[in-house]
Amino acid sequence: MAEWKKSADAVIIGSGVQGCSLAYNLAKLGIKDVVVLEKDSLCSGSSGRCGAGIRAQWGTEMNCRLGLACLENFENLEEELGMKIDLHQGGYIMIAYGDKEYQQLKQSVGLQNRMGIASRELSREEACEIAPGLWAEDAAGFFYHDRDGHADPFLTTYAYHEAAKRLGVTFLKFTECTGIKVDKGRVAGVETTRGEIDTPVVVNCAGGYAQQVAKMAGIELPNYSERHQIIVTEPVEYGLCPPMLMSFTGNFYIQQRPNGSIIGGCSPEGHPDDMANGNTWEFLEKMSRKFTRLLPATREVRVVRQWSGQYNMTPDKQPILGEADGIKGFYLSVGYSGHGFMFATITGPLMAELINGQEPSIPIEMLHYRRFAKGELILEPAVV
Repeated sequence: MAEWKKSADAVIIGSGVQGCSLAYNLAKLGIKDVVVLEKDSLCSGSSGRCGAGIRAQWGTEMNCRLGLACLENFENLEEELGMKIDLHQGGYIMIAYGDKEYQQLKQSVGLQNRMGIASRELSREEACEIAPGLWAEDAAGFFYHDRDGHADPFLTTYAYHEAAKRLGVTFLKFTECTGIKVDKGRVAGVETTRGEIDTPVVVNCAGGYAQQVAKMAGIELPNYSERHQIIVTEPVEYGLCPPMLMSFTGNFYIQQRPNGSIIGGCSPEGHPDDMANGNTWEFLEKMSRKFTRLLPATREVRVVRQWSGQYNMTPDKQPILGEADGIKGFYLSVGYSGHGFMFATITGPLMAELINGQEPSIPIEMLHYRRFAKGELILEPAVV
């Protein structure tokens, strides 16, 4: 276990991919006396339980900017961090069911193209050529971006962790934050299960526990965490479905990984609150039906694993980034609504720039949590 530190220039709460990316980027900017607190082990929360998709196909200008930047950073990440992350860019095919979703996706492609994202509409024949196992005779349309894909969430988080350690960052595992000390409107330190650390900067990267950590500093967030489940099959011959298949009204994402296994999930009904990350037979049956309907060749394929993780949701399904009002030095990088893994390669650098007193290279002011009180929500339609 790392040596205890009584003080630090900055303390980050959470060692998921967001916390590790931020720690690395702070150190890269010269803020090297950084401590990352993790109540369990590295990548044991939402980062290690996600579907690990990466895409630039979004329906808002803000997310198109973040999505394109995260893709560009993922494409150079192995070289930068010096470790493998198993990036695979097989593209995403967005499937529209009904005219309303078709028009929405067509409008989104127009926005994406104006933002420099080379997405395009596909004919049914083109979609089936890219995903030979696909059955979607009832679909109204298909949209595609070939640079979208996925990476290994464990390898990516570990690569950031190791790179941050090389730059001097300290990781304190099995150390839970139990309180945030505030003095005269400024952060003064943190209380943990192992002792206190004095620091002028605390960053909330606590994923599914973001709202509880914010409350320690007296900040009320409108976030909530809900359980999302995923299944993965045994490996089958590669080529059935190389791109991610996604539909918002169809409520699914399904993709074959390079090893041949097929992974998929969908949004739950309601907002299941189960921080124990349990699993249900109902989800297994529901998701299996989606698999066999979209990819009929999977009818005899066996499911080998089912798991769940937390989506930390905000009212507009956009993240919360920025410094808290009234508490100097308390920063938030939370509420990614299921997209924290893909955005980590860009939000880590942006938050590091903000904390370092620089202007973020992509403006993030509109992602401050005060937007909810003002009624200035940035509603993102492209979310499963």
